Amino acid sequence: MRHFALQAALAGLVLASAGPAAAEVHFGNNVFIGGHNFSHQTYNRHHRLHVMLYDHPIRGAGCVTRGAVRTCRLQRIPH
Repeated sequence: MRHFALQAALAGLVLASAGPAAAEVHFGNNVFIGGHNFSHQTYNRHHRLHVMLYDHPIRGAGCVTRGAVRTCRLQRIPH
């Protein structure tokens, strides 16, 4: 009986780690990152978001999309 429990536990671990993690993030109403509005946007492994927040003024601030990655370089907006 102990041998069967060990096999069942190992099979569970193999099945749990076999598939890749599939996650999707959907920002709903009133989602702000660093004071900037990111509402109603969906990101997953094919459509990704990379946000860099700075406390000082920066050159080239804004968002740019290259392929599947949207990169945003933003200055924090104080509340």
